[in-house]
Amino acid sequence: MTRTVEPVAEALCRAETPDQICDFRILIDTDPRNGANAFQTSDRSGQPLILMTAALLARMEGPDELAFVIGHEAGHHIARHRDRQAQSAAEGARILGGIAAAQGADRRTVIEAAELGAFVGTRRYSQAAELEADAIGTLIAWRAGFDPVAGAQIFSRLPDPGVAFLATHPPNAERAAVVQRTFAQLQAP
Repeated sequence: MTRTVEPVAEALCRAETPDQICDFRILIDTDPRNGANAFQTSDRSGQPLILMTAALLARMEGPDELAFVIGHEAGHHIARHRDRQAQSAAEGARILGGIAAAQGADRRTVIEAAELGAFVGTRRYSQAAELEADAIGTLIAWRAGFDPVAGAQIFSRLPDPGVAFLATHPPNAERAAVVQRTFAQLQAP
């Protein structure tokens, strides 16, 4: 699987963001205490890492789902979501911390306001980032020869975050709709 999807993700990464390290490393977290999850991060050298838990792999019902999840996580790196999330957090911290300071708050209150601003800043951006990663994951899975719509069926076996102001992920139905629309666009003449 990684021999099929990973090269497609790396090629897209190099084409879209040639200044980034695009050599993905895919790791499995086998700790049984960790729930179904996948995420993208980088190691100290900047190499992008895609981590999936064994619990998530156990819920998957086929290679299309695995291809889509790998593509989705690679999409976060390609779209520089971690960098954009950090910028959004810094902006939120500056705004709320600045408001507290302008109102004459003490140092501790200014720090707490800045921390709250950073938290809200990360959440403000995260749902849009998830949908963008879903679209990129659709493209990667499709280019690698998998069915991304079938891959998005993984959403039906994951908890639905529903609609919440500070939720990190959009509702599963919205995510599946993005995959379907993106796939339809890819197939259009």
